Amino acid sequence: MTTSPRWADEPSTFPDNDAIPPGSEAGGTPDAALRGTSERDDLVADDPTTGEFDLDDRISLRRVGGLSTELEDVSEVEYRQLRLERVVLVGVWTDGSVDDAANSLVELAALAETAGSQVLEGLVQRRSRPDASTFIGSGKVGELRDVVLSTGADTVICDGELSAAQLRNLEDKVKVKVVDRTALILDIFAQHAKSREGKTQVELAQLDYLSQRLRGWGENLSRQAGGRAGGATGGVGTRGPGETKLETDRRRIRTRMAKLRRELVAMRTARDTKRAERRRRSVPAVAIAGYTNAGKSSLLNRLTGAGVLVDDTLFATLDPTVRRSETSDGRIYTLADTVGFVRHLPHQLVEAFRSTLEEVADADLVLHVVDGSHADPEGQLRAVREVLAEIGAQDVPELVVVNKTDAADPLVVSRLLRVERGAVAVAARTGAGLDQLRTVIERRLPRPPVEMEALVPYDRGELVSRMHRTGEVLSVVHEPAGTRVRARVSEGLAAALEPYAV
Repeated sequence: MTTSPRWADEPSTFPDNDAIPPGSEAGGTPDAALRGTSERDDLVADDPTTGEFDLDDRISLRRVGGLSTELEDVSEVEYRQLRLERVVLVGVWTDGSVDDAANSLVELAALAETAGSQVLEGLVQRRSRPDASTFIGSGKVGELRDVVLSTGADTVICDGELSAAQLRNLEDKVKVKVVDRTALILDIFAQHAKSREGKTQVELAQLDYLSQRLRGWGENLSRQAGGRAGGATGGVGTRGPGETKLETDRRRIRTRMAKLRRELVAMRTARDTKRAERRRRSVPAVAIAGYTNAGKSSLLNRLTGAGVLVDDTLFATLDPTVRRSETSDGRIYTLADTVGFVRHLPHQLVEAFRSTLEEVADADLVLHVVDGSHADPEGQLRAVREVLAEIGAQDVPELVVVNKTDAADPLVVSRLLRVERGAVAVAARTGAGLDQLRTVIERRLPRPPVEMEALVPYDRGELVSRMHRTGEVLSVVHEPAGTRVRARVSEGLAAALEPYAV
């Protein structure tokens, strides 16, 4: 049976896709551009949780709904406008409740809109498992085709990862482009990648995905004619077994992937060097991880004033941002904002972004941010922990941070705080709960291993400064011979203080 989830008839569920009004085109003021969509009315320049400059840049490159690429009686290049894809979503409900199926499709719709598409309809079929040939049941493909025709859609997005055969068979039957969840996420990553490392990681993941789904039809399958088929007219180099176009494409993809992997190894060296230097200086590392759009970047901005991009879209952050912060007693630690996770995160992305995700695996503490206003916060927690286990970060100490409490149901927040022992409730947008969060972070940071007391001469004040910066100072007394300090410090600093130990 094919059913439409409950949100299908509720247009308010999805963000507004209306076109940006006149006057907000490229070259206009940032405020004018922000007025184009209702969901960004509250993103003003003095909001400490947003990186307004990156956000303006992202919006200026954003696809606009209701426009087309055709040049109708227009010759000027500046009037070219980009078509927004019109998509129909389709999913297979194999287990769980109907709410779980609806939530999964709601998330797929958010992904599609983040990629710049306009969602027209969403369909779910109840099956024990996806059809091996066409993903949805073969009898339901005709119904899907009717929906595509009636809505005028040009793309079908499936809520799952499809094989090459499933993609080909479904496209042949519905007569429009078919995209699966993995390809959609990869497309979003390609749009949002900014750094050289991020772009390289995304391209590697895309090529890995594409290499398994190459296909061709008719004459496109072969570039050369082999044997007698080459004939006398083919000339030198055309006779023989030949090489098919698919084989050529696979070879080129493998060559490109090998080059990208070598580049990532070189980039990883620089990242590892910075991480090793922080470890050498005994600077604790805190990583902010969590589901996409849970408010990780907003939290980083509130805690450190980093000014990184904050946008109400999925996967707004791809490149990790590391910022310095201090405890109330002056100890320095780092906070790293990382890429968000999602259910069924494509394994190609996990592999390609492994060096980036190691910021989480090598951290001393993980701030696991969960959106308290989401329909299924427990599902978000499970999905993130699955990815953390996949990258070897399951043993890193975890502090659950329930965010967006200003928009969440108080009963849901209370339930999460009861289930997740030691969790902290905050609202990054308003700043509520941040003082408590800072206190808990200070308490959960690793303590330096060596406790000692030293009488440091006044001409060695840099040692006292290092004790304050990287150690845990327990007491300070200024005496005629120098500064008597009792503190917990790292092994390296303890060796430097040994001549002055008392």
